[in-house]
Amino acid sequence: MEETSVQRFYAPSSICFGCGPANEKGLQINSVRIENGLSLDYTPEPHHQAFPGMMNGGIIGTLLDCHGNWTAAIALMDAKGLTEPPCTVTASYSVKLRRPTPMDVPLKVTSQIKELGDDRAEIELLLEANGKVCATGTGLFVAVKEGHPAYHRWS
Repeated sequence: MEETSVQRFYAPSSICFGCGPANEKGLQINSVRIENGLSLDYTPEPHHQAFPGMMNGGIIGTLLDCHGNWTAAIALMDAKGLTEPPCTVTASYSVKLRRPTPMDVPLKVTSQIKELGDDRAEIELLLEANGKVCATGTGLFVAVKEGHPAYHRWS
């Protein structure tokens, strides 16, 4: 039986372009738990191209951003012994495009928790195609409180 992604389990009605299961035109990523992080298998679609056969850098950035954000949310939930993840948002992230990312193969995105604070997490990200590193990144994601516009976005 296939493992349910954290997005579908904790936020099935989310409309986020990158990770929202309810956004039919979005990327609808499916991140699953691994040791110290999350893993994502993703196959690009033809409209994700920057030039023939290669993926758009903005889509790559969105994959890494949303995947990293969920990594932080799950890490904070686990660390605090919560039953659902706190709503986290991106404070900052950076992406290094190491080589063109091909469109015709499944991509593997992995994340690892670099540093975990009380309400924030720094995450390291890696995107590979055919076992070759295509992009790397880091992000800082913070839990928001009641009153923040994103606070209820996953419910």
